[in-house]
Amino acid sequence: MLRYIMPVLVALIFITLASLIPEPHRQRVNALLIAGAGGVYISGGGFGLLELAFAAVMVVVAYFGLRSWNFIGIGWLLHTGWDILHHRRGAQIIPSVHDSSLGCAICDPVIALWCFAGGRSPAEIVRSLTARTAVRSGPGR
Repeated sequence: MLRYIMPVLVALIFITLASLIPEPHRQRVNALLIAGAGGVYISGGGFGLLELAFAAVMVVVAYFGLRSWNFIGIGWLLHTGWDILHHRRGAQIIPSVHDSSLGCAICDPVIALWCFAGGRSPAEIVRSLTARTAVRSGPGR
């Protein structure tokens, strides 16, 4: 059970720490992280030249991510799929840590959801949600 909970906690810690980076640097740093995530399996992922092709795709996604949080989210989802393929193949992201690719595949979509929400800090997200609730409940409801 812990192997499913820990990746979510890692994602939440990542989101919290990344939120401390002021904009517009936060988006740029996250775009760079997507570019780097594309190459993590190159030296031993087991898919040969497809590893390089995936890295190239992620660089393109990261480039568009410099202007769009949605592309960064797409990059994390693409990486999730790549993690699942590597987990099934037995080529872990950290070779000495069994199920590390599975953990990454659980962590990445949580980060993607944050990106699709605009990469805002947790406090900004909570304020936005409470403002929506206040508008919906409005006076006289």
